[in-house]
Amino acid sequence: MEKKANHFSGQLGFVLVAAGSAVGVGNLWRFPYLAAKDGGGLFILIYFVLVLTFGFTLLVSDIAIGRKTKKSAIGAYTEINPKWRFLGILTFLVPVIIMTYYTVIGGWITKYAVVYLTGQAESAAQDGYFTGFITAPVAPVIFTLLFTGVTAFIVYNGVQDGIERVSRYMMPVLLVLVVVIAIYSLTLKSTDADGNLRTGMQGLVYYLTPNFEGLTIKRFLQILLDAMSQLFFSLSVSMGIMITYGSYVKKEVNLNKSIRQIEFFDTGVALIAGAMIIPAVYVFSGVEGMSAGPSLMFVSLPKVFSAMGKMGVVVGIAFFISAIFATLTSCISVLESIVANCMDIFHTGREKTVKVLTVIYLAASAVISLGYSIFYLEIPLPNGSVGQLLDIMDYISNSFMMPFIALLSTILIGWIAKPEYVIGEMEASGDKFGRKGLYSIMIRFVAPVMMLALFLQSTGILG
Repeated sequence: MEKKANHFSGQLGFVLVAAGSAVGVGNLWRFPYLAAKDGGGLFILIYFVLVLTFGFTLLVSDIAIGRKTKKSAIGAYTEINPKWRFLGILTFLVPVIIMTYYTVIGGWITKYAVVYLTGQAESAAQDGYFTGFITAPVAPVIFTLLFTGVTAFIVYNGVQDGIERVSRYMMPVLLVLVVVIAIYSLTLKSTDADGNLRTGMQGLVYYLTPNFEGLTIKRFLQILLDAMSQLFFSLSVSMGIMITYGSYVKKEVNLNKSIRQIEFFDTGVALIAGAMIIPAVYVFSGVEGMSAGPSLMFVSLPKVFSAMGKMGVVVGIAFFISAIFATLTSCISVLESIVANCMDIFHTGREKTVKVLTVIYLAASAVISLGYSIFYLEIPLPNGSVGQLLDIMDYISNSFMMPFIALLSTILIGWIAKPEYVIGEMEASGDKFGRKGLYSIMIRFVAPVMMLALFLQSTGILG
């Protein structure tokens, strides 16, 4: 049975681990890409408001019901209302699906870190390099299995000895790396083919200035929905992770303070990541370089690093190491959520559970990593895109299940269990829940409507 401490040592340990889960690869490439696409400062402003309202509501709900029930998702929702056990099962399935492909992305990042560390940076900047790598039959599998193995080893060592210990080291290092690269990006200068000088500071202004040009109600709603979907990536809500982590938090810990710190840390890293990436891309690729989208990290940034000269190799190494840290801390939280639920379901110890799940995910992630070669296929998705295996898993978990789960959880907490169920736990340590009025309004009236809109939009029902 479980031999290792199944709780965090205290508030700092919890905040660092929860922030580590929240600060993932989505902060490093998805947030900057969406900010560039959705009007710069306009997107940032909308996102910031949503973090303090909508994101805060889901984060509070997950952490509070986790600590109150001392159980992971399935057990927690069952305890709240036995008829809603199905919601716990749905929530449990989200990390089960995410784990199959998040390790693949972690493998890709690990590959690029190795490329930069071994002096092959120029190769990574060549056209077709990324496509050549992911369509190879062996290399992507090896890096995926390596990343999966490291994740499993950390989770195997338990909450304090594994997850918390790693997060205590990785999160401060990640923050320092991101800040240093961001400062360096602001010092960059380049002259384009027409003789125009572009600077990192100009790129920062482009990033932070709200752009209202061509703004219509339809476009505003799209930016709003983009910002809401980013919250799921960013705060690790509606996938059982924060419920599991909440169950490890001691009663004397001030949840109000902890949640404010998680919000600050997560949003801060996202903002700094934008200041790190957008000025650099702007200097060497102009405004056109912002349209790279999901390929920004693996295609556009290596070209930017190459244009920096020798210093670009150093920056590239620092960037991909920080990306490994961000992805690993998130991947650990995904696997821990699965492990915790399986321990509850099958009444097994951590060691045996992790061993069995490791074998399963080594096989599953290998299959997904081969989705661009041996198992290549193209499936039309309801949101209008065409996806391979990885895209399909991402769509099912992030675009379909997570908004649906968030919608159901707001109904359960807001109208069946009532907001007082969560508010009472937020004040269990004797500390006042200052935003309980906002929480009650959000969980009952605003969040369900927003979640329904996001679900209809992401599934293609709302054109």
